[in-house]
Amino acid sequence: MDHIWVARDRGTCAGRDATMKTMKSCARRTKDKPSSSAAIDAPDDWRIEALARVRKLIAEADPDAVEEVKWRKPSNAMRGVPVWSHAGIICTGETYKTAVKLTFAKGATLDDPARLFNASLDGNTRRAIDIHEGDTIDGKAFKALVRAAAALNASTRATTRPTRAGKKTKSA
Repeated sequence: MDHIWVARDRGTCAGRDATMKTMKSCARRTKDKPSSSAAIDAPDDWRIEALARVRKLIAEADPDAVEEVKWRKPSNAMRGVPVWSHAGIICTGETYKTAVKLTFAKGATLDDPARLFNASLDGNTRRAIDIHEGDTIDGKAFKALVRAAAALNASTRATTRPTRAGKKTKSA
């Protein structure tokens, strides 16, 4: 059972300045386009297989996690970067020539008893896991990390809800 939802790619068609005519023609052009995750999964190499394993572990760890594809640019062959969220970004999955980098947005705050984090260790906020060809990842520890990241996002969001500008609060 797949619980990850992927945002449909609209490219430049849904921009702020797009006219209805442009948007309608865009809808016709993108109707038969593959989903966002299919665009990322296009090349058949070890990095795509690693992302597929990570995608499965994230779905098992947090069925409410949402996957979107962001930051499409020539440097990533216009495939973009998968971003998993639940009440905020859990992690991103960038592919490089020699590694797949899973960057946890609030990784520095998370406990990592299995020492999965092996990159970006000097930062104050983020931490990353670099997966190289032939590497395996401890599924149980990774799922615990994903659950912890989602729980941290939910708790942070609950305690820091912004108030509407100009709205007065009731005083005692």
